[in-house]
Amino acid sequence: MAKRQPKLEVRKKQLIEEDGQTFKDLNGNGKLDPYEDWRLAPKERAENLVSLMTTEEKIGMMLINSRKMGLAQEEKEKTSHDGILDEGEVEKGETIFALSKIFGTTKTIQEMNLRHFILRDNFSAKDIAEWINTMNEVAEETRLGIPVLITSNSRNENAEAVFGMNEASGVFSTWPGTLGLAAAAKGDIEQGGDASLISDFAETAQKEWNATGIRKGYMYMADTVTDPRWQRTYGTFGEDPTFIADAIGRIIDAFQGPEVGEESIAMTTKHFPGGGARENGFDPHYEEGKWNLYPTPGSLENYHLPPFRAAVEHGTSAIMPYYSIPSIKKSVVQEVDGEDVAFEEVGFTFNHYFIQHLLRDKLGFKGYVNSDSGIVNKMSWGMEDSSEAERFSKAINAGTDLIADTNDIENLRIAVSKGWISEKRLNGANVRLLTEMFALGLFDERTYNSPEEAEEIVANPENQKAADEAHRKSVTVLKNSDGTLPLTEEKEGKKKVYVEAFHKEKEMARTFTEEVRKEAGHFTLTDDYEEAHTALLFLQPKSGAYFSATPGLLELELCENKVKSAIDGELYQETTLSGISRVKEIAEDIHRRGGKVVISVNVVLPWILGNVEPLADALIAGYDTFFDAQLDVMAGAFMPSGVLPLTLPASDEVIAVKQDGSCVSRNDVPGYDKDRYMPEGMNYAYKDEDGNAYRLGHGLTFY
Repeated sequence: MAKRQPKLEVRKKQLIEEDGQTFKDLNGNGKLDPYEDWRLAPKERAENLVSLMTTEEKIGMMLINSRKMGLAQEEKEKTSHDGILDEGEVEKGETIFALSKIFGTTKTIQEMNLRHFILRDNFSAKDIAEWINTMNEVAEETRLGIPVLITSNSRNENAEAVFGMNEASGVFSTWPGTLGLAAAAKGDIEQGGDASLISDFAETAQKEWNATGIRKGYMYMADTVTDPRWQRTYGTFGEDPTFIADAIGRIIDAFQGPEVGEESIAMTTKHFPGGGARENGFDPHYEEGKWNLYPTPGSLENYHLPPFRAAVEHGTSAIMPYYSIPSIKKSVVQEVDGEDVAFEEVGFTFNHYFIQHLLRDKLGFKGYVNSDSGIVNKMSWGMEDSSEAERFSKAINAGTDLIADTNDIENLRIAVSKGWISEKRLNGANVRLLTEMFALGLFDERTYNSPEEAEEIVANPENQKAADEAHRKSVTVLKNSDGTLPLTEEKEGKKKVYVEAFHKEKEMARTFTEEVRKEAGHFTLTDDYEEAHTALLFLQPKSGAYFSATPGLLELELCENKVKSAIDGELYQETTLSGISRVKEIAEDIHRRGGKVVISVNVVLPWILGNVEPLADALIAGYDTFFDAQLDVMAGAFMPSGVLPLTLPASDEVIAVKQDGSCVSRNDVPGYDKDRYMPEGMNYAYKDEDGNAYRLGHGLTFY
């Protein structure tokens, strides 16, 4: 069937006509080239364009770099286009993210030939659309008129800001964290439904992204959580590989579709082959966490690969390998489809076997491979003794097509000039990258978007209404002694309720307390817990950091000033929740007077709850879940249905690390299956005073 004439807009080049149809003359030569012909298939157009590109243009196409909006530039004289574009320069090493010198937007596009950019700023939908339009206007001026493609991490989940994960929230519809989506969807499944909530989430978010012109998503994490100390647990769908595979398939179907098209948000699924198999929780953003361990036969195939198989089957456009190295010494032989897996001790981005043989040949992946940020200059595990040019060569020859987060054209140029990367390999990577851009319609009708329409679509109240329902569904009741919940007006009458929030940072605790009190309209509040019948205590613990290791193992107990032993034997103190003694003080006072204590814990890690659960008559879990949603459940305005998406460990003892460095519970096995490998007489899951085991799928209701 013949394609319809797209609505074409040019701002710097001209339109031309041929055969009664209109086309963009992107290279300004006055004739229709195959890459300008929207009637042709994306790959055919990409192959033609690559044949016209210089080596410098191909090099720039293979890098993706973070790019600030002009609105984020404090020195307005360092902006252009009425403040829309950032033209500031940042010297190498000036910030932790300036691993090579950062140049202004116009130079980066027009002279350095970059076309892929990561947006980390959090401005309005209208501002984003105007910024992307202006970026494309600058790109249209170039020799071949190749547009830009803007990528982002998730923008639709409620969370405290974390670089590389939750950099933007509150502008688009705001849903619970990824674990919360899993808790809500798994709750629906427990009640006889399915995970369509995940599909609804993705369909809603897709419309918002599409309207602004952000057409590429670094999401979602298909990693199965197997080591509870992994700090990135909160960005996953939990520990059930079957559920994760279903969720990832739904995400790809709704955001992108089985094939990339003009309405798609192209997906980059991460972090192949699964980042959950950590060495005692340490993360490969720092050297202490550079190893993936597989001490359990079949763990790679049974627990970690299923979500990536699903991603490939659903046609994900790109896959991002993790930084980590598969350890030979601390693993047993792993098989995939009956064939032994070869472990080369280099990071997965550099790993030819994992990318070419396992991902492409065995799993059948057809898209492109996008590295994680900083693999050529910071997290280059297994290649630390090599030059940056050699790291480029190793990664690209292993099968990586797009290198993030860098604008280091110099070292990639060196690798090419020395013959370490062939012209054929450059061409192949560029064809893959450009095929996606053509399929997205970026060369044709989707170069420019309406800022006003973007603002209208994102402001649609139905979007947040759907998100609010997911928040309520995510709330998980872990414990409900003697029917403490719900705190209905019929049961409570006008009894006074005291509300307080706790956090690792005391200032954040004050902010959250003010927020939750504003939302607590169901209850008659008091500022003095000593006159309250009921206390509602909201705990927001935090542990570890994204880019640096803790002195010892990551702490999962809710604690304050806990004395621990560092890896080097030195003693230090750790706090995950400030004011925990006050939590106990409030609970004891309330109980002494015959009242009830309801505690909410924000589950962003598999917390050990032994210090707080005995204080609670009712205990609930949220997952960056809105306070008003939790209060609705507490008050009986919403029937709880969420269930745990992962297992909470019983104690420090079940995750203790032996002198040889091995863990009592297997690093590569999810919590629901760890008891198969635990020492005799030891159970992994936490059990509360009522006998509830906090395993995957646990959640109470009020029936």
